[in-house]
Amino acid sequence: MPDHIFINKKIRCFNKKIQVGSDKSISIRSILLASQSIGISKISNLLESEDVLNTLKAIKKLGINYIKKKNVYHIQGFGLNSFKIKKNTIINAGNSGTLARLILGLLVKSKFKVKLIGDKSLSKRDFSRVIEPLRLFGANIKSKKNLLPIEILGTDFLRPITYNENIGSAQVKSCIIFCALNTPGKTIINSKISRNHTELMLKFLKYPIIVNQKQKVDKISVQGLHQFNAFEYNVPGDISSAAFFIVLTLLSKKSQIIIENVNVNKSRIGIIKILNKMGAGIQLKDKRNYNGELIANISVKGKNNLKAVNCPSKLNSAAIDEFLIIFLVAAKARGVSKFKDLGEMNKKESKRLDLGVKFLRLIGIKVERFKNNINIHGNPNLVLSSNFEIKNFLKDHRIFFLSCIAALTLGGNWKINDTKSANTSFPKFLKTLRLIGAKIN
Repeated sequence: MPDHIFINKKIRCFNKKIQVGSDKSISIRSILLASQSIGISKISNLLESEDVLNTLKAIKKLGINYIKKKNVYHIQGFGLNSFKIKKNTIINAGNSGTLARLILGLLVKSKFKVKLIGDKSLSKRDFSRVIEPLRLFGANIKSKKNLLPIEILGTDFLRPITYNENIGSAQVKSCIIFCALNTPGKTIINSKISRNHTELMLKFLKYPIIVNQKQKVDKISVQGLHQFNAFEYNVPGDISSAAFFIVLTLLSKKSQIIIENVNVNKSRIGIIKILNKMGAGIQLKDKRNYNGELIANISVKGKNNLKAVNCPSKLNSAAIDEFLIIFLVAAKARGVSKFKDLGEMNKKESKRLDLGVKFLRLIGIKVERFKNNINIHGNPNLVLSSNFEIKNFLKDHRIFFLSCIAALTLGGNWKINDTKSANTSFPKFLKTLRLIGAKIN
């Protein structure tokens, strides 16, 4: 695959049914939970992206074997704390913050030191948010300035904790839950509401986890040291990947799309709620429950009269990975869109809030920035004709996807670098664009 693409034609109107890449969050969690179950778990439709493949490599290094038969991964687990860890084990999480933070929670009883490393982007991300609670459990962790590389040495004397998770990070919450699985007694997490895939999967596995929601806090109770059996799971589509095709359709006149079999968990559909406030009219059809997750087909039509939004910050955690593409809609909406408390965007693969503002200004949109708040002055008549080059952004796949959608909906002549970043979450992104008519060189 070349390291760059050229787009110099807007996409023509289309009417398509598509499927997008499988849910990355669920793919990673299903592998890690299968590694702790008893028996052979069978996971179908697993996302074969870099982050997920690195998760498979990680469990392999920890003594968990798997094979792929057709489209199904068979993973042999031997129960909680059954990793066969050798001396001088190094786990490379690549670009995946989810893998890096969650797997630490499963290494808290390691009899030998395990070293966790990552790529350039991940090595700049703060791990204090998981190091602090793991130390409270009793884990021995070494890290310079709370960054990778991290060395963790487990202990047989873990103690349950009560922890207030105030960030709204599903990675932090899940790391603590995974640690609690191997800890005697009851661990309590008072968590700001965020993605709940880990809790739903454990409930599906009949693990003794209790979640009570009160106001904006989930009180999560996890009883440790309960074994659970292997399972079968079919991973649904990822709304974070679907988001780019939702916006491509919205900003393409007379176009329609149905995106099939997408996970529309209420903790993930912030983008749909925000865009519908802007007049998008997105519909969820054929909704059904699958092992606690809500699955649906997403129906979208092109719109000419989108309006600005004063986005409630309570929707931030449910749209944190989609704000870049939401900003593009705001750029084409009538009026001034206001977003606030978006500091968590800068804790992702790149400083996404900073880069989002830079991108909007690059395409001629007025943006007012007030620390972690921004106002976007929309231009419904925005059409581009200039030359643009988007350079590498620390392998941030979502910057790459955003650039492609902007080029296909706004016009101009674009050279977009770092095509390989798509492999992080959606390897078939460009192929799917071409299937609906995009001209990409």
